[in-house]
Formats: sequence, structure tokens, C-alpha cells
Amino acid sequence: MSELTFEQMLEESFKTIHAGEVVEGTVIDVKPEEIILNIGYKSDGVLTRSEYTNEPNVDLTAVAKPGDTMEVKVLKVNDGEGQVMLTYKRLAADRGNKRIEEAFNSKEVLTAKVSQVLDGGLSVVVEEVRIFIPASLVSDVYERDLSKYAGQEIQFVISEYNPKRRRYIGDRKQLIVAEKAEMQRKLFESIQEGDVVEGTVKNVTDFGAFIDLGGADGLLHISEMSWGRVENPRKVFKVGEKVKVLIKEISGNKIALSLKFADANPWKDAAEKYAVGSVVTGKVARMTSFGAFIELEPGVDALLHVSQIAKEHIEKPADVLKVGEEITAKVVDFNDEDKKISLSIKAMLAPEPKAEAAEENEDVVSVDIDAVIANGQETEEEASAE
Repeated sequence: MSELTFEQMLEESFKTIHAGEVVEGTVIDVKPEEIILNIGYKSDGVLTRSEYTNEPNVDLTAVAKPGDTMEVKVLKVNDGEGQVMLTYKRLAADRGNKRIEEAFNSKEVLTAKVSQVLDGGLSVVVEEVRIFIPASLVSDVYERDLSKYAGQEIQFVISEYNPKRRRYIGDRKQLIVAEKAEMQRKLFESIQEGDVVEGTVKNVTDFGAFIDLGGADGLLHISEMSWGRVENPRKVFKVGEKVKVLIKEISGNKIALSLKFADANPWKDAAEKYAVGSVVTGKVARMTSFGAFIELEPGVDALLHVSQIAKEHIEKPADVLKVGEEITAKVVDFNDEDKKISLSIKAMLAPEPKAEAAEENEDVVSVDIDAVIANGQETEEEASAE
């Protein structure tokens, strides 16, 4: 029986390995781009950065140090230079596939950091398995720019699992839709007409503002923004602004809001302030062919009819008045039920001299002097005859 040489004995002391085998190794050296491991084989194993992770530009000295142990898969027993090529990411991917399959079947909510923002969506990595979330499934609303998600941790579910084609699709939209539906349910259970709630201005249009109430949006129509007149909602509200609003009406899933709080209603004491006969001051708010509307205070307008502007005839208010002009007039009619006030400048003007003289002589009897004399003579003659 021939004796084994030292080299043969040394080689037999090492275990045999083959491609695809999972082995445990001990880190003996680390460089930014590769890790060297002792795997109990006659050659050391080399784990490159590209076979460690799919994440770009990872510094391996930050993830491993000499003495660490780790499980890896044998990629090649001999890379041509006598070294064993190892992979960690493919082993992790094998295990990740199993993890993704379980999450797909159980509809588990996964959390991962966005590794890439692509033209058509987002890419995330879960245990070295790359999952694609299409732009249409990122949110419940269309988002043109997805760059804000870069590096963020997001939650999603697996909506498609196809390991043969390496197709793994994530869905974030359905989580957002479900969350909003639950928030909406809770909101409608907690509010009722007449409540005052706080919301955030979500969008401002020409006709009003949409207020996010935390589960549903309410519409604050331009006519409900103030007891006074609002010409442009964009000059009053800014997106993101907090505002307290009154829930005016709830109809199905629609909420109508208002800022016309009862305690600020300018009409509540208008009967006293604008009683008939009162002299008031206001500004010309707008004009029509039949008269001018005078703002006495925000929310209280009065009509100054064209016939009450002056004693002389006026064709149209714009001939003598202009918007923004301040005028003083007398209240000639007050209708609290219909919220209508009528004004008159004419009623404040002094009467014309001729008219004044006519008024003074209304009780004076007009006498014909000749007739009086004739009647007097006739009376005297009649008296003599008698």
C-alpha cells in the first residue's frame, strides 16, 4: 500500500464543493468591492460587490469585517484563477422568493425602501428580490413626478407573483384606497350638520375651495366663504392652510361647508342699526341699470334705486356714481325677512325754494278783489232798499 504524499493528505483534508451548494464561510479580508471568505476548501472564496447585493455603490467594508461568518452559495468552483466564486444575493434571492410567495398568498403588507425611480414606476428590493411598482399603482391619484419617493420607505402588497418570468409586481394604491375608505367611514360616523371642524385647504378653484377633513373632502363654496362678498377665492385661501369650518350639509358622501358662523351674522342686529329713517354711510359695491347696491358692512347690502339718487332725472347710476365711492343716504325701507334695505339720497336733500313756497301757501285762500268790491256795493244797495 503506497503512502499518500503530504499534498494529497492536505487536499483530502479539505471538503469537496460543487456549484449551487450553500456553504458557510468566515470573512478573512474585506475590500470596498469584494469580500474574501474561508469556506473550508482548498481555495478561498471571493464574493464581489455585484454578487453581494443589487444595490449600487455599496461599500462592502461597511457591511462585513474579518471574523464575521455568513452563508453563501457557490457560483463557480474555479474561476480560472483557482478561486471559488461566491454569491450572497442569489442565495438571499432564493430565500426572498419564498418570502415573496408567502406574502403574495397571505396578502401581507410589506415595507421596503425605494431603490430606484424609473420612468414607469418605482423599484424596491425585498431580501434581494426586486419588485416593480407601476406608476398607476403608486397612488390613488395620478402623479406625474415620482422623484419624491426616492429613498423613502413605502408599504405595498404583492399583486403579481411569477418567479419563472421573474415578474414581481407591487401595489401601493389599494392600501391607500383602503386606508382612505376606513378614514372616511370614521369621519362620517363622527360628524354631523352644525359641527365646527378643522381641515386643510387641499385645492382652490374659481368657485370655491376643497377642504380635507381627514377622510373626505368638503366643498367650501365661494358664496359660503364670508358674510361679505368674495371675488376671488385664491386671494383668500392657500393650499396647505388650516381652517375651521362649519358643516352646513351632509348629502351622501358629499359635505358642504361654510364660514358663515351664526354669531358673526351681520343681520342679527341689522333691524336696530338700519331702522327706517336712519342715516347711513356705505360704499358703492356694484351697479345695475335700475340702481346701485351699497355695502353698509360685509354681508349687508342695500339698494339705492336710480330714482332715489337725486331730485333731477338720472338715466343710469353710473352717470353720477362709481364703484368704491362712499355715499350717505337715508334708510327708507327695511325688510328683515327678505334681508332687503332700500336707501334714498333724494330724501335727504333740501326741498327747492319754489316747492317750499308752495307748501307754505297751501292754506292761503285766493281772493278776487274786483269781485269783493262789486259784492260789497251790491250788498249796500240792498240794505238801503230795505
